[in-house]
Amino acid sequence: MKAKSKKAAKAEAGKPDATQKLGRKDYDKELARLHVELVKLQEWVVHKGLKVCVVFEGRDTAGKGGTIKAITERVSPRVYRVVALPSPTEREKSQMYMQRYVPHFPAGGEIVIWDRSWYNRAGVERVMGFCTEDQYRRFLQGVPLFEKAMVDNDIILLKYWLEVSPEEQTRRLTARIDDGRKVWKLTPMDLKSYSRWYDYSRARDEMFAATDTDFAPWHVARSDDKKRARLNIITHLLESIPYKQAPRLKVKLPKRQKAEGYREPDHPFRFIDERY
Repeated sequence: MKAKSKKAAKAEAGKPDATQKLGRKDYDKELARLHVELVKLQEWVVHKGLKVCVVFEGRDTAGKGGTIKAITERVSPRVYRVVALPSPTEREKSQMYMQRYVPHFPAGGEIVIWDRSWYNRAGVERVMGFCTEDQYRRFLQGVPLFEKAMVDNDIILLKYWLEVSPEEQTRRLTARIDDGRKVWKLTPMDLKSYSRWYDYSRARDEMFAATDTDFAPWHVARSDDKKRARLNIITHLLESIPYKQAPRLKVKLPKRQKAEGYREPDHPFRFIDERY
């Protein structure tokens, strides 16, 4: 057997052991560090007027929503905008397919995060028969041109596919059945999709073959371990957009004004019950 090079051995030695469970304390510590960087990215995007689109796709339960929440929970919603469009209306169905997505594209100083996107046509619409074969083929042909136009107009486009195993998907869907916090996520469409695992696999493969381009590549994240997936995706996102510390004025609290005779009113404020 050929011995590993010193460089390869060193790289392997520094690689985390994915078989070991990532503890909550270690996860929270690393996520807090990444949140600081996401704030720096936010300020740099505003400072430079950058336009960023981040697309999240993947099978049901792959962890798109949790990853998006991890990205956005400590930043400004006016800069990091999340777009999760509902099913198209009858009017939107009559429009050019991409038309309803374009109004949500970022202006300068914005990061738009798509919780599913125009790629619905290559996934659920394709598998569940919500579009015709001709519509599907024209979509695959047109997407590279559409995304090239985005990139040519200075939009930084990042596309993430979260890949979950069939065993982990089964575990997560089963867990939703009796969890009052998550039961809303379990829809009749989820159950239909669950039964058609390999139809979705074929649709994913065709989508990648047609739309994984040099100017707008797909980045795949293994997501059986949600915590690791979130940290890996955020790290990749930060490394994909060059940024620096934007100029920031030093914050100093001003002196609070004097009361000058003000007194709290004798008003029967309707305070809520303090049960905690």
